[in-house]
Amino acid sequence: MDNNPEIKEQKRIGTFMVVVMWILFLVLLAVFFEGIVDRQTNPNQNLSTQYTEAGVREVELQRNRYGHYVTDGWINGQSVVFMLDTGATGVAIPEHIAEKLQLKRGAAIQVQTANGAVIGYVSTLDSVAVDGIELENVKAIINPSDDTDVILLGMSFLKKIEFTQRGDVLILRQYPQ
Repeated sequence: MDNNPEIKEQKRIGTFMVVVMWILFLVLLAVFFEGIVDRQTNPNQNLSTQYTEAGVREVELQRNRYGHYVTDGWINGQSVVFMLDTGATGVAIPEHIAEKLQLKRGAAIQVQTANGAVIGYVSTLDSVAVDGIELENVKAIINPSDDTDVILLGMSFLKKIEFTQRGDVLILRQYPQ
């Protein structure tokens, strides 16, 4: 019975189908868990700006599981990911992201980072936005020694808005000029 070529072919096809099913299952599982991890790292992917009668724009950010405020945003109309950092003087942009954004490198300056002193390059961003809160002509530093995929949203942006932390929520407010 095992010598029957039709039965051997059916067994081979059946084994192949089981292997393909397991591979598809593992791929779907990986995609599912990647989405969960991504939402835990950046829980602020779908923000909604609140507008008051006085024209104040307000955005609420949730703290991520690591204790940081990470959010999607825009630089010069292009999508980026920010991590808010009140310890950063300016907006600190890894060089590989600055190249994608086609930012101009200005004067070289020495900057102090968490990893020590590095040479960075001054740049000015036409616009920086976190949902409905948008500022123009924001000072930034292009950091060639940073290989992360996150831009530090520092005080050159944050000092121009109001921010308040309550528990695991950071509220950003932009008042009309």
